[in-house]
Amino acid sequence: TRIPIPSTEPHTTTTSPGTTTTSGPSSPTGTPPPISTTPFTGTGSTTKTTTSGPTPSVSTPHTTTVETEKSTPMTTSATITTPTTSPVVTTTTTPGPSSPESTASSTVSLPSVPTSPVSTTTSGTTPTETFTTTSGTTSSSSITINATTTSTTFSPSSTTTTSGPTSTSTAQGDSWWLCNCTKAICIEDNIVQVIPVICNPPPKPTCTNGLSPVPVIDEDGCCWHWECDCYCTGWGDPHYMTFDGLYYSYQGNCTYVLVEEINKKVDNFGVYIDNYHCDVRDVVSCPRTLIVRHETQEVRLTTAQPNTLQVEVTVNNQLVALPYKKFGVSIYESGINRVVEIPELKMNVTYNGLSFSIRMPYSLFGNNTQGQCGTCNNNTADDCMLPNGNIAENCETMADHWQVVDPSKPQCSPGLAPTGSPSTTPTQPCKESSICELILGSVFKPCHDFVQPEKYYAACVFDSCVLPNLDLECSSLQIYAATCADQGVCIDWRKHTNGVCSHTCPPGKEYRACGPIKEMTCKSRGQNETSTKQVEGCFCPNGTMLYDSGVDVCVKTCGCVGVDMIPREFGEEFTVDCQDCICLEGEHGIVCKPHECEQKKVTCDGEGFYEVKEVNPEDSCCPLFTCKCNTSLCTAKAPKCSLGFEVHSYIPSGQCCPVYQCVPKGVCVHENAEFLPNSSVFVDKCQNCICTNDVNINTQLNIISCQRVPCNTHCEPGYELKPVKGECCGKCVQTKCIIHAANNYELILSPGEFKNDPHNNCTIYSCVDVHNQLIASTSEITCPAFNEESCKPGTISYLPNGCCKTCAPLDSRTPCSVRRRKDFIVYNGCRSVDRVDLTECEGTCGTFSLYSAEANSMDHSCSCCRETSTTEKHVVLKCPGGHSMSHKYIYVESCSCQDTECSPPQSSEQQNNEENDKASTLNRIKRAISLTSK
Repeated sequence: TRIPIPSTEPHTTTTSPGTTTTSGPSSPTGTPPPISTTPFTGTGSTTKTTTSGPTPSVSTPHTTTVETEKSTPMTTSATITTPTTSPVVTTTTTPGPSSPESTASSTVSLPSVPTSPVSTTTSGTTPTETFTTTSGTTSSSSITINATTTSTTFSPSSTTTTSGPTSTSTAQGDSWWLCNCTKAICIEDNIVQVIPVICNPPPKPTCTNGLSPVPVIDEDGCCWHWECDCYCTGWGDPHYMTFDGLYYSYQGNCTYVLVEEINKKVDNFGVYIDNYHCDVRDVVSCPRTLIVRHETQEVRLTTAQPNTLQVEVTVNNQLVALPYKKFGVSIYESGINRVVEIPELKMNVTYNGLSFSIRMPYSLFGNNTQGQCGTCNNNTADDCMLPNGNIAENCETMADHWQVVDPSKPQCSPGLAPTGSPSTTPTQPCKESSICELILGSVFKPCHDFVQPEKYYAACVFDSCVLPNLDLECSSLQIYAATCADQGVCIDWRKHTNGVCSHTCPPGKEYRACGPIKEMTCKSRGQNETSTKQVEGCFCPNGTMLYDSGVDVCVKTCGCVGVDMIPREFGEEFTVDCQDCICLEGEHGIVCKPHECEQKKVTCDGEGFYEVKEVNPEDSCCPLFTCKCNTSLCTAKAPKCSLGFEVHSYIPSGQCCPVYQCVPKGVCVHENAEFLPNSSVFVDKCQNCICTNDVNINTQLNIISCQRVPCNTHCEPGYELKPVKGECCGKCVQTKCIIHAANNYELILSPGEFKNDPHNNCTIYSCVDVHNQLIASTSEITCPAFNEESCKPGTISYLPNGCCKTCAPLDSRTPCSVRRRKDFIVYNGCRSVDRVDLTECEGTCGTFSLYSAEANSMDHSCSCCRETSTTEKHVVLKCPGGHSMSHKYIYVESCSCQDTECSPPQSSEQQNNEENDKASTLNRIKRAISLTSK
């Protein structure tokens, strides 16, 4: 507490016998009279004030002792000693056993005056000093001071004249602080009452959030009282503990207000959280970003990777390095946490990617907070307050109403009807993780009396049941351990989780469950760190310390650390970034100068050469300059060689650019193609050619050797050698039908030729050429019924087919009738699949030639056996190409003898009688026999 003391400047004083003159600045109203004060030595600030004042006349030493009542826990005594030469007033205060003040003493020295009476003229008022001792009792809500006052009055017998630029008097009732917890009051008639403020320890209250209250100094800077800090935490998926200790879970995936002021006292102040669905089922959410706003700055603490302790820090959307301090906001690392501290508001916010905490003083924010962290007033009844001031039935409903506009989340819109939050109780019973049992077990038992574990255990069970594969239950143990550490109980719990909740430190650091909030560095080792709280995190090993809060390097001795992050000792010389540096003890630390190099200049002459700067393995800062060859810089281009030749290049000694020439490849060339030796070369199909190793002296190409393709000139019977277009050799082509008869007899028939079987005249073989396809057929002649008994003797003979017998009948002729048979039908080279029913008319009709004497000519009567009724039938024919066709044929239903005209044969017929007989016989055979292809 600072005590307002009037500013003092050097004074000029001229003294003559009996007169004192003082010049100096004017004293403001309410300023104590000029005295010399030595303040108490206590916990408050120390102030020393020196002024000039009147000199009282005192003849004999005088001592006054004042004691307070013995029932108070603090005893104060005031002793005033007035010596002959220089009066001294001494006040001694002895605090009670619970007072934060230590023993203090105060001495008031008065100026020296002569012993004889002196006439003095005083400009102003000289008060009479009075020392008062006050003892009181302070409760948690008010402070009551019962005072016992003893006054000692000095009566000046001399006159003092004080002159100066301005003289200000002290009015009756004015008060001022002499020193720590000592107050001076102007009573009247130059009487000053000095009142030491005495405090008794107030009773310790109980905080609804289960945490210990903290002592807070009163506004006067003397007494103190208890307060319950506003402490809000969140962790997991996520679970919240409000300022007043109300626990609830909320799974919204928007951006929400954690805390804002109800009555705005701080410009642009608030803490916000950005949640996201951390489960593929979109059932629960996790914190992703913690946002702290204060005046012109917005700090974002963002989880770099989900479910990790990696956090990035940005200020006004710009990445910053830690520690960061600007415009009243300080950001630094504390163990596994990133801490945002606002000293003016005495608040801090911590975040580690899995959990957060917000600590705010009750004196500044009591009854003036709203948001998901609730109202900080040590009463959970109004923690679920909505933005309109109403109280929701539960905090899950309340949390949905604290959405804020976030451009990155268009699906979230404040003011819409809030969606129902999922139940915080698992839908199906499950066996909680064994890790959760640590909270209730012996590991955390030392903390159970300070922080109740049940809510953290419930959150852990929920996380292990709903999200068993994310290890989110670790966050419940971590926040519980952090809360315990905040209450002064450090728990080393991670080693009991079988590696599930282990924390890996970077090289050069080691994990500690109980480390300092601010790790000692080379820069801060001379400072006294008053905080006794501890945090978990990665710290420098024993025997080392952190070089600086912004230089994450552990050093054994505090020397220098440069941009290469390598510790250096004082006096050590080194080279870094091509600078020759030395580590010096002092403000600048590392002093560098450019690295000097001694090099020989090289000259690169000749086409294709250029200068190259290479890394020197002995000195990476001093490159080596050498001449290198780059053939792309050469002007000569490689020639294009003809087939069978290739470009050959060589570089003469001492040169860079190559010399080109075309040399033979040792291959054969034919029709713009190259062939390797001993490989086949296709010249034409009638020759077999090969590339030899022999070289043509003129062309310098290998010679191609060819031989005529040998051809086959012998063909089997029935085949003839015929030339094939585009082929070198002829091909044996079948020109006759080859028929294999019985007894291994082979017949070769030309197309259109037919022969009887040598051993059976009823079997006829024929060859037909249908569309250049030879078809060999075997036909069996079916003879009509023949009865030799019905023949006239000597008339039996064979029909022209040589198979069937005939004769002259004895009595009647063979009647005309329908004869039926089965045979294949062939049409345009296509044939029926099976034999079909065929019919024909056959029999003897009345036909004769008689001489007519009357007509003197031959009288003819002609009658033939012909069809009288027919039907048309269909059959499917299979063709050589594989396709089928439908074919119609005539089926004879009945036959009869029908008259016909008999005319004499023409001369041409007589001339071709033999040919007609042959054709008639062939037709007869075709109708009378079955054409069977075998």
